[in-house]
Amino acid sequence: MSTAIAAPVDRLLYRPEEAAATLGIGRSLIYEEIRLGRLQTVRIGRRRLVPPEYVAQYVELLKREAEAASRTA
Repeated sequence: MSTAIAAPVDRLLYRPEEAAATLGIGRSLIYEEIRLGRLQTVRIGRRRLVPPEYVAQYVELLKREAEAASRTA
């Protein structure tokens, strides 16, 4: 049985799987980025959730890294 992840629209908080789907990356990578502190989260009880602004900050981080890499290459 597969569970479809609906496109998160106008949500205040995403589950990590939803944030991963939004970014087009896998579940393992999203949890790795969270573990490394590159993608911030909030906790509600035992749940770890990702606000949309943290997803946007993560994308900006990736852009800065890509720009820095292209300058040194």
